[in-house]
Amino acid sequence: MRASVRPWEPEPPGPPMPEPPPASPPLLHRPLPWRPPEQVVERLVGALGAEGLVWLDSQGATDSPLAGRSFLAVAPAEQRCCHGLPGDPGARDPFALLAELALQARTEGDTWLGWLSYEAGAWVEPAEHWRRPDMAVLWAVRADPLVVIDRRRERLELQGRNPTSLARFAALLETPADPAPPWPARLAAPRDGWRWHTDRRQFADQVRQVQALIAGGDLFQANLTACCEQLLPEGPSAEALVALHLRLRRHCPAPFGGLAIGRAGGGAPLQAVLSTSPERFLQLMPTGLVQTRPIKGTRPRHGEPETDAEAAAALITSAKDRAENVMIVDLLRNDLGRVCRPGSIRVPQLVGLESYPQVHHLTSVVEGELAAGQDVVTLLKACWPGGSITGAPKVRACARLNALEPVPRGPYCGSLFRLGPDGSLDSNILIRSLLVRGARLRAHAGCGIVADSDPDDEAEEMGWKLDPLLDALA
Repeated sequence: MRASVRPWEPEPPGPPMPEPPPASPPLLHRPLPWRPPEQVVERLVGALGAEGLVWLDSQGATDSPLAGRSFLAVAPAEQRCCHGLPGDPGARDPFALLAELALQARTEGDTWLGWLSYEAGAWVEPAEHWRRPDMAVLWAVRADPLVVIDRRRERLELQGRNPTSLARFAALLETPADPAPPWPARLAAPRDGWRWHTDRRQFADQVRQVQALIAGGDLFQANLTACCEQLLPEGPSAEALVALHLRLRRHCPAPFGGLAIGRAGGGAPLQAVLSTSPERFLQLMPTGLVQTRPIKGTRPRHGEPETDAEAAAALITSAKDRAENVMIVDLLRNDLGRVCRPGSIRVPQLVGLESYPQVHHLTSVVEGELAAGQDVVTLLKACWPGGSITGAPKVRACARLNALEPVPRGPYCGSLFRLGPDGSLDSNILIRSLLVRGARLRAHAGCGIVADSDPDDEAEEMGWKLDPLLDALA
């Protein structure tokens, strides 16, 4: 029986109070002399190696509002990953791991960069509909220091909590530029070496199957993808993949491109994502403002100005492409409505034309304000996978697509992302991207299918979407 304590007598002494956890070192900012991003990458990779590198690589005209900052991690302080589907031995919910990383970012001032694969949807929707990827479902690194590159203002800065690492990186970047390092032999993948899992005839047949589902009322729209791959004589080095991305970014500059190179556990083959994506998935600002920029509607660019202008005009006036875009806008408004403050969802841009060196796109912008009690992880779960690369209704579209497509998407149609110490997020949709696992290169392309799609036109579109990527590799 618990001993009684007489009134006004002091309580018996209890155990000593635990010591408060030590405060994290402050986040340090160190401005550096301006260097173009390619020189920054070449200098750091030449000194520190490329394995574990993540580069969120924003390109485009410096007067474009999308030509934002780039973020780079080299020789990261920590790497985390998970793989597999629910029920697999050793599999872990990637969103639970993301919650850990987001908490660490906020409490310790860290920044995490990495990729989240399309098949993370198995932890949101019924798991039996999903194919098992052979690349990490989530792979992320902690940058200390983080290199921040602002092309528009020509500013270069290091951010980190470890003064020793900060000084080491600064010493590498403050000295005069050396000649370009001796990169590994050029990584080449000849055009006739690609093997298609789904050729153009088969893809057109799959388009007709999707249209039959639409006609039967099962779907309204679906983003069908196809894949080609090539096996190299041996797996490329991490440094060779950096050199390849430098080549890709010159050929296909994009505002939401990037590169990530790592391993999903000890002894695993090297895995990498090389992206020239023009599409933002989700941005969460420290103020709670959320933005997504879905792309639906594409035409190839032409060298002759009059023909190019005609292609752009045909796209902006296409009833089919407009309907497809508006349908995905409605889907994303619904997704954001799950976690945003009621009445805050708005569409500041509906079906606007955006032109890139290789293609014209129709892009919309949907915004909202995150509701109290919601955070970066609940936002991602509410919207995962992205509406523009699945379809409507989303859960049913994912199930039908996983039945039709012969290989898992992996990081393709997932996201490269950045989790900031202020609770912020930025992420892309991983389209126009190359996946590497060991000696295997894999490239995907997709098309939005609606009732009045032309199967042969969609099969042709799948080809010219991949042409710039494959040409840069040839």
